[in-house]
Amino acid sequence: MMTEQVLLQQVIRGDRTAQRELYSRYSGCAASVAMRYVADTEGMKDVLQESFVKVFTSVAQFEYRGEGSLKAWVMRIVVNMSLNYLKRRIRYVEAEQIPDVPDDDDEPDLMRVPPERLMTMIGELPPGYRTVLNLFVFEHKSHKEIARLLGIKENSSASQYLRAKKLIAKKIKNYIRDNDEERLI
Repeated sequence: MMTEQVLLQQVIRGDRTAQRELYSRYSGCAASVAMRYVADTEGMKDVLQESFVKVFTSVAQFEYRGEGSLKAWVMRIVVNMSLNYLKRRIRYVEAEQIPDVPDDDDEPDLMRVPPERLMTMIGELPPGYRTVLNLFVFEHKSHKEIARLLGIKENSSASQYLRAKKLIAKKIKNYIRDNDEERLI
């Protein structure tokens, strides 16, 4: 397997085989990232296509900074394209309009939930909650940065994150309870 740097040089030269290799190498991870934001398969496919069009049309401007930097750049494009997709389709609500989620200070045992099931739970969140949660947890953005990216208030970002976290905790507890009940039967 060729290094990322060699692959990049060949893609910049327009080598179709290298372009297919880049797509093959990163499309699975890119689809997973897109799916974290865009819960429907058709939307995720649109984001994936837009992302790789952007990658191939702007790859010459990419500045290689060592092994892993090309993949990180591709994933950043996927996140940005996912956000653009969501901005066109969903409306974010201000903190005052978000319904209350009951407080439950008990943190669930995350280790008892398979990662793919946890990703499904995240995908089931309302779009605004899911987007803020992804940006905060996976992209390590501050609420100030999230607010700027989504065009919402900082307190709305924080509020939607907390509500997303509570909904996920509830889903995890239900999952654990249901699995424990199945084992008893």
